[in-house]
Amino acid sequence: MKSHSGSLVYGGSKIAFQVQHAQRKTLEIAVHPNGSVIVKAPTDTSLDEVHQRMRKRARWVVKQLLYFQQFQPRTPKRRYLSGETHLYMGRQYRLKVVKSEAPGVKLARGFLYVGGPERLGPKKVGEILDNWYLQRARSKFPESLDRNLRYFLRNGYEQPNLHVRKMKTRWGSLSSRGTLTLNQELIRAPRDCIDYVVTHELCHLKHKDHSARFYRLLEQIMPDWERRKHRLELALV
Repeated sequence: MKSHSGSLVYGGSKIAFQVQHAQRKTLEIAVHPNGSVIVKAPTDTSLDEVHQRMRKRARWVVKQLLYFQQFQPRTPKRRYLSGETHLYMGRQYRLKVVKSEAPGVKLARGFLYVGGPERLGPKKVGEILDNWYLQRARSKFPESLDRNLRYFLRNGYEQPNLHVRKMKTRWGSLSSRGTLTLNQELIRAPRDCIDYVVTHELCHLKHKDHSARFYRLLEQIMPDWERRKHRLELALV
């Protein structure tokens, strides 16, 4: 398979893309979650033809790139010191580092207590809190999956396997093998935002891309998905 790079400017934005020539009949443009733009073209397609098609689809490409950027975690660097605020399920809690018999985290009256038997430095506080977020995500995300899976089960789709881990550029993904992966950091978002990300990814069981059919399905299942998406963007800055 031959491949080469190209770029064009649309509305002040530079769009870089990779062209892959292969034995196929049609030209396809795909925008991936990591921000890459791949053009799959028949072997005899000229570079001029590729650029012409890219110019026609530039508006759609930019829209998709902006869409994926909205899902990128934008958490500021944390210092893990008492007085700092941290989010859990959409609510803000003030961090308080305390002494306790065993390392652990407790929520009470608007405070997020992180404790241990010895004086805890920021690094240790971060490790304890990170592990707590992971455990809470593993507890709460299956509940969200159960809430939002009913439509898909009724229509013959199998429940995907759920995996929770930290992701650098996405809040969620659905693999071709049926694994739903959710970003651990999503546990900081409100419940309806978590449900939105889960539903968005479940829609990929039926439509693998972000076509008009995909959005019609998302609208059918979750009519207020845009409100939830915007709330997610505002919550996790």
